[in-house]
Amino acid sequence: MTAGRLDGRAALVTGAGSGIGLATAKRLAADGARVLTTDRAGDVDIVADVTEPGINAKLVAEAEARLGGLDIVVACAGITGMQPLDGHDDAFFDTMMAVNVTAVFRLMRDALPLLERSPHGRIILIGSVMSSFGEAGMTAYSASKHAVLGMTRSVAAEVGASGVTVNCIQPGAIDTPMTAPAFAAMPEFRQRWIDKAALGRLGQPEDIADVAAFLASDDARFMSGHGLFVDGGATQRH
Repeated sequence: MTAGRLDGRAALVTGAGSGIGLATAKRLAADGARVLTTDRAGDVDIVADVTEPGINAKLVAEAEARLGGLDIVVACAGITGMQPLDGHDDAFFDTMMAVNVTAVFRLMRDALPLLERSPHGRIILIGSVMSSFGEAGMTAYSASKHAVLGMTRSVAAEVGASGVTVNCIQPGAIDTPMTAPAFAAMPEFRQRWIDKAALGRLGQPEDIADVAAFLASDDARFMSGHGLFVDGGATQRH
């Protein structure tokens, strides 16, 4: 940990009730940030569904009211799931896009005015190795995470003149409450990702949180528009 490197900075973390979001909120706080957390459930400051119309503007307003501004936004709220293309349900696809794409877009848009006032404006999105690759049965998820990386690049190009950086973390297989049901139902899927990783293990939420803290800090001040693979070397064996 680098205690103090985020002293005085205000952060908003969505999806902070568990998994990567929870670990990220804790890590930012350990580095000195004041953190406003939100999720649909869990021990968070604001219980909210990021797909609710107008909710992201409300979250940003709460950050300004409670924290006095906003320097860091980490969009961790997301869902995953598998469904074959044959007979693929429209509602499954639409829900995936609503959570993983539309809500992220709205959060960036609504947070931008506050981030542009900060000398340390940071937007950190959570994509996936599926932002760059694909997996059978994961058309909706892969489409949503490709969109996250695309937004990262476009928004970075648009807001760079104001000093705001925008980056995307591309996790590999991470052991979280969200992935646990799939890993339990398909142990061979879990083992395949362990075998894929050069480091020979699943990732832990803290593996992603530490990279998010780096991107939020001045150490990453000249990085923007990138998708960083944090996958234990799995994509080297794709």
